[in-house]
Amino acid sequence: MQLENTCGCENNLQSYSHDRIISVSFPDVLRLSYFNAGSTSLKTGDYCLVLTENGIGMGRVHSTRIPDLILRYLHSIQPIHRKATEEDIQQHMKNLELEEQAYNLCIQKIKERHLPMKLVKVKFYFDRTKSVFYFTADGRVDFRELVKDLAYEFKTRIEMRQIGVRDEAKMIGGYGCCGLSLCCCTFLRDFEPVSIRMAKEQNLTLIPSKISGLCGRLMCCLMYEFETYREIKKQFPKVGKKIMTKHGEGKVARINIIQESLLVDIPEKGLIELKKNEIQHSALIPKNGPKVDSGSGADNHDEEDDTNES
Repeated sequence: MQLENTCGCENNLQSYSHDRIISVSFPDVLRLSYFNAGSTSLKTGDYCLVLTENGIGMGRVHSTRIPDLILRYLHSIQPIHRKATEEDIQQHMKNLELEEQAYNLCIQKIKERHLPMKLVKVKFYFDRTKSVFYFTADGRVDFRELVKDLAYEFKTRIEMRQIGVRDEAKMIGGYGCCGLSLCCCTFLRDFEPVSIRMAKEQNLTLIPSKISGLCGRLMCCLMYEFETYREIKKQFPKVGKKIMTKHGEGKVARINIIQESLLVDIPEKGLIELKKNEIQHSALIPKNGPKVDSGSGADNHDEEDDTNES
C-alpha cells in the first residue's frame, strides 16, 4: 500500500494556523502526540495515518482543540499523511490481532528453547514489512534460531530489540505510589540519571521499596525538587555544625526544608527548633579561630560524589 502525504502542509510550526494542530492517541500509549492536520478535515474519533518511530502508523484523533499552554511548547511537529480509509482501519485491526498472535507464539518459542529473556511487547509496522520484538535480558542472548522461527511463521522482517527495565515500565504502564499513572508513560520524553544523593538531599527514607519505582530503579520524581532542596539548604548551617543561639551553644541535628527550620541539640535543654529568620542572628562556631557570622551558610556545604543509577 502506497502512502502519500496529502495534507499539503510543512512541518514548521510557524507556517500554519494553530487551530490545525491535533492531538493523536495510539493503542497502549498514554502520552498524546501532536500533528498538523493541514487542510485535512478531521474530528475527534477519526483515524489518521502519521509518521512514528516505527514507520507509518495509525492513530486516533483525541482532540482538535489544543490549549495555548501546550501550544507554546510545540516548536516543530510533523504533518499527518492522510485520513485513514475503511481499508486502512481494517488492516490496523488485523495488525493488532497479529501482534497478539506473535506475542503468544514468541513466548512459546522462548520457553521451548530455554532462552534467558523476557518478552515485553510486539509491534508490527502498518504495512507489515517489519515487526519489532521488545525484550529484556540480563546479558546477551543468542536468538538466531528464534528469529528463524518467527520469520517462517509471519513472513516478514524480524527485529529483536533489547531494552532496559525502565523502558519496560514505560511500555507496560502502571501506577506509582502517588496513585497517578507513571511519569514515563505520560509526559517524560527521556530518562535522566537519578542518584541516591537526590533522596538524601530531600531527607527521604533510604528504604529501597520506598524510593524505587515499578521498574525497580530509583523513582524519576526524585529529581523534580532536588535543585530546590539544594538551594534552600544553602541558607542553613550544615547538619553537625556547632552554632551559637540565644539559647546557648548547640549542634544542628536536622533541617526541615518544608517548614524552613532546623533542630538544634543544646546540652541540658535538648532539641530546640529554630526558624529561618532566627538563624541569621546565630553564629557558627569553627573548630579553630573566632566565631563568624553564619550568613546564608552557603559556604558550609561540602560537595559529595553522586552515584548515578539508571
